Amino acid sequence: MRNTLIAGVAGALLAMPASAAVVVTFENAGVQTSSATFDFVGVETFESYSTGAGQTVGTTFGGSEISGTYSNLRVDNANRFGSAGGVGKHAVAASGVAGYDLTLSTARPEGITYFGYWLSALDNGNVLEFYKGATKVYTFLPTDVRNVIGMCPNSYCGNPNAAFAGQNTGEPYAFINIFFTGGDTFDRIRFFESPSVGNYESDNHTVGYFRDVVGNPVPEPATWAMLIAGFGMVGFAARRRRAIAA
Repeated sequence: MRNTLIAGVAGALLAMPASAAVVVTFENAGVQTSSATFDFVGVETFESYSTGAGQTVGTTFGGSEISGTYSNLRVDNANRFGSAGGVGKHAVAASGVAGYDLTLSTARPEGITYFGYWLSALDNGNVLEFYKGATKVYTFLPTDVRNVIGMCPNSYCGNPNAAFAGQNTGEPYAFINIFFTGGDTFDRIRFFESPSVGNYESDNHTVGYFRDVVGNPVPEPATWAMLIAGFGMVGFAARRRRAIAA
């Protein structure tokens, strides 16, 4: 019976959809760019785009070795909710409507292993989905970051930029690093609100092939929950075996 149950646990874990090995971190309060180092990297600041919704626009992330296309993108001018440095423009996935996609490509054989962004006015609906081809390989829920940063007020809460300093103190602002490790890569990102509790503002979209993992770590609650459930089933099997033997 014990072997059967353990085999069942192992089979259940192996049967789960394949996912990428990912490490998520966040920079110190007020830092609005990544502190990581890269073999190649580029940054999109949205300064060259027109404001407005429903845009399809191409980018080389500032002339990098990576090309991308944003689909259904909305761009807003700086306000208390968005734009790194408190100036220029930023990307928006609006509440209650479809989000936007970013497709990526590079001639570099290493592929793309990193995405980072200035995530401002973070709310519980902000979601990122990462894809490799048609397969979804990772979902980032910024609520995990909020759980680590803690409830407002703290040093991350409120717009840190001079033009809007002290505004929107109920929401945190942080630069997020998402590192794909173990040889995993991605070629598309989807930005959207679920649930739709507010707009999803971000800036300084950074893509590349990273050298080092840096920043304050964000635990993976889903991973731990899965392992705990597995260990619990193994423990139950062991206890059942002892009971039967007795």
